[in-house]
Amino acid sequence: METTGDVTGYIDVAQIMIYLFWAFFAGLLLYIRREDKREGYPLVSERSDSIRVQGFPSMPPAKVFRFEDGSEYRAPGDSRDDRELIAEPTAPWLGAPIEPIGDPLAAGVGPGSYAIRPETPETTAEGDPRLRPMRILDDFRVAEGSPDPRGMVLVGADETVVGRIVDLWIDLSESQLRYLEFELASSSVAISDDAVSATRLVPIAICRVDASARVVRTGALLAEQFQGIPAVRASDRVTMMEEERITAYCGSGYLYATEDRQEALV
Repeated sequence: METTGDVTGYIDVAQIMIYLFWAFFAGLLLYIRREDKREGYPLVSERSDSIRVQGFPSMPPAKVFRFEDGSEYRAPGDSRDDRELIAEPTAPWLGAPIEPIGDPLAAGVGPGSYAIRPETPETTAEGDPRLRPMRILDDFRVAEGSPDPRGMVLVGADETVVGRIVDLWIDLSESQLRYLEFELASSSVAISDDAVSATRLVPIAICRVDASARVVRTGALLAEQFQGIPAVRASDRVTMMEEERITAYCGSGYLYATEDRQEALV
């Protein structure tokens, strides 16, 4: 009788290997599930601030990330987002959907939500600011045959003039156009308290350049809403936090710019 591979009369090598694989795979799932809890945990409980919501498996021990500038970041960390929620539940039960209070574009909820990021520019591998206006870059230019948005009129979703495009902001690491810098048509628009210049950026991803009409159009915001785009403090660089707020404000317009956008399509 052939008994090759048998350990006993009931167990063979193949059976042991499949058991070992199952044990390894279960351990791998537990490890991955713990590692993905380094960001966003513990969750915030709607019942009490003293409840630590982490689920199973529990959060992993903190890992320290050391940056080139000497700073450190711990994940998971002890910090939590204590920003005031500018929204209210639509129903009295826990977990009910929320809707923004006041100006929905600036409420920071839903499609306009944003993370708290450092008030420093994102950098290239060489340590230089990653995003820069083309006016200070000697090695970048608009490709021959491509439309140059500079000088074109910026128009909102309501086909009303917003202002004029004055510069292009380039991602030096990817060699791509990321933002259009524009000036508002009205010089009387007040600058926000947290900005010292009127440098305002709109993501190129939500814009469409009409070269024949010399117009840049975007369907995200109405013309009057462009003045609410957070201004950039410096004229030659943008911080990660400023980027978060700009993209959140502009992106939220696809839902909150008009009331009818919040209604069902059918």
